[in-house]
Amino acid sequence: MTIPDVRVYEHLMPAPPTGQSPVPVQANPRAYERPAAQAAPATPATAPQSTPPRGAGGFDPEAARRDVPVLHRTVNGHPLVWLDNGATTQKPRQVVEALAAYYSAANSNIHRGAHTMAREATETYEAGRAAVADFLGAESPDTVVFTRGTTEAINLVAQTWGRANIGPGDEILVPRLEHHSNIVPWQLLAKEKRARLIPVPLLADGSIDQAAFADLLSFRTQLVAVSQASNVLGTVPPVKQMAALAHRYGAKVLVDGAQAVAHFPVDVRELGADFYVFSGHKLFAPTGIGALYGRPELLEGMPPWQGGGNMIDQVDFTGSTYAPVPHRFEAGTGHISGVAGLLSAINWLTGFDREAVAAYEQGLLAYAEQALGAVPGLEILGSAPGRIAVLTFTLAGHDPADIAHRLDRDGIAVRAGHHCAQPSLRHYGVESAARASLALYNTGEDVDRLVASLLRMTQGAT
Repeated sequence: MTIPDVRVYEHLMPAPPTGQSPVPVQANPRAYERPAAQAAPATPATAPQSTPPRGAGGFDPEAARRDVPVLHRTVNGHPLVWLDNGATTQKPRQVVEALAAYYSAANSNIHRGAHTMAREATETYEAGRAAVADFLGAESPDTVVFTRGTTEAINLVAQTWGRANIGPGDEILVPRLEHHSNIVPWQLLAKEKRARLIPVPLLADGSIDQAAFADLLSFRTQLVAVSQASNVLGTVPPVKQMAALAHRYGAKVLVDGAQAVAHFPVDVRELGADFYVFSGHKLFAPTGIGALYGRPELLEGMPPWQGGGNMIDQVDFTGSTYAPVPHRFEAGTGHISGVAGLLSAINWLTGFDREAVAAYEQGLLAYAEQALGAVPGLEILGSAPGRIAVLTFTLAGHDPADIAHRLDRDGIAVRAGHHCAQPSLRHYGVESAARASLALYNTGEDVDRLVASLLRMTQGAT
């Protein structure tokens, strides 16, 4: 990935002493030698017999697996099968090393420090911003604001752009597909501003009812908030078409990309997103770091959200002036090491052929759907075409929490509960479900072990 010259941020840093040049901190400071491949665990006799995908277009899932140390541990005496990627992805060694490199060799606050390490840390931080902009297809690094994650990014938009632009009688459209983080902030804003939050219904397959969406849009609609991929049903809505239709009415569109960015390439300008948000920890990066993209003219018109250091220009008791975008939205000391890790994660992920990764995951999803069909009483929720590799399911006679505990005994990690998306589950008449969510480092053998464990569960085996 080509990183734009970070010298565009020199106005934030004192110049180095004469004869010295800033030395950027490298995200991966030493060559990485992949560990030897581990033998795959024996496939249980009860596992499906069809052939699982082995990679496509030059993508090798085993190469990704070798980079991720935690995938080689055991849990309860069994090799770990990590199928909880919708909650958080595991981290490649390169990301772990980037964090260690920052704290062991470059720990400093950023921007206005006069010393060498401050300049190095600032270069890493702003290189991370440039990498995110490139990753999202954004106009420039100045359109990227670092946040703690998707939730904070949505709240930032609600409390800045939303407070300034939503008023009594205005409408916010939110599909029933959404994560609570893309519902509750808009509920709070609607209550404060006496606006209306309008849910967009789903079809039987878990896709958004596009006819209903079109009917609900009006010139009272100020915002459409929609996920690019559902964390429960895996649904990938036609965001580009929805955004184009919303823009005809003058509405803005916020896209929750938390579940999308790890699965397929994103271009925010092609999507027509006015705002786009995601979390690093769902992108193989550390927790506590995420980003908000905003169209330049929208960010320029938004007031600060939090006050403090770094976001100011001049401060006086008679009033203060603020730093330019994006720094006006980044009060206080940012998650500098998190940005270093995010930079490394983006470099790692984009080192693979993203289209080949997406094709491999689609093949793995199809294999998993077929394999799970052999489990008596198992029902997968959602069947929208083009889904990401998320399998949320119920199993007759078994509580979802009990399913997760039983699978954990076999070293298999899945999620159980309402998945912070209760309206999605209630669309299918349930309050709780189990979820197996796949990533590029999962394999057909992982699916086989999941199915074999579920089959033993239905047969009453311990």
